[in-house]
Amino acid sequence: MNEPKNSPAGKKLEFLKLGGSLITDKLTPRTARIEVIQRIGTEIKSALERDPSLQIILGHGSGSFGHFSGKKYNTRQGVFSQEDWLGFAEVWYDAASLNQLVVTALKDANLSPLVFPPSSMVISSNREITTWDLGPIRSALDKGLLPVVYGDVVFDSGLGGTILSTEDLFVHLAGNLFPGRILLAGQDPGVWQDFPDCTSLFDTIRPSDRRAIGGTVGLSQAPDVTGGMADKVEQMLCLIEEIPGLECRIFSGDEPGSILKALSGQDLGTLLTL
Repeated sequence: MNEPKNSPAGKKLEFLKLGGSLITDKLTPRTARIEVIQRIGTEIKSALERDPSLQIILGHGSGSFGHFSGKKYNTRQGVFSQEDWLGFAEVWYDAASLNQLVVTALKDANLSPLVFPPSSMVISSNREITTWDLGPIRSALDKGLLPVVYGDVVFDSGLGGTILSTEDLFVHLAGNLFPGRILLAGQDPGVWQDFPDCTSLFDTIRPSDRRAIGGTVGLSQAPDVTGGMADKVEQMLCLIEEIPGLECRIFSGDEPGSILKALSGQDLGTLLTL
């Protein structure tokens, strides 16, 4: 397993994303699933207590907060007019509002979250991250804190502004910090072989399976301005090809205990690996 740069020897780094479908009602604007977020906070705390070598970078989606305003203003595709910039600020507010609810739940679980808002730290060019000083995140990990990132608006040299998903952020972070695993928790129990019928899951997906899975991996059933499952799978497969030993699991975090099980190494959902 790769160790993150500048991390103490013997530590293992994992990325955990809480999908917007998991922590919000994605069909009802600006509606958080507070009890789910609180339960997940306690499970993260338990996982860290069980395994002192575990380090986590936590990310979360915007769900019914940022995606509705993002779709209204088409912010992902670029920010050009004054109305677009007003929308940019609205998406920022919605994403930050959900983040505050998540951080409050983490604090209530006796965790020590430290938020790194992409809007104030990241610059991209056509949605490719070009500037992000990761020194503070490395320091937070070294000091035993819980770094938190989330899908957010960022300034973009080609598009004026855009939205970067948590997966976009994880791609950049993984290329610099080298986690051993990336865990993507949503509501779906894994990657469906037959979306939208949703009767059968992939156990394992490898980069060599791209052609075989074809169009069977679908889009999100709710507004998702940064793409659906197919985009997430492709991003993770590209990372797995680039980073030796990296694995990803896509699973449901809805069932009590599922986040703790995933962080403890149990096999859940669909495994993406070489």
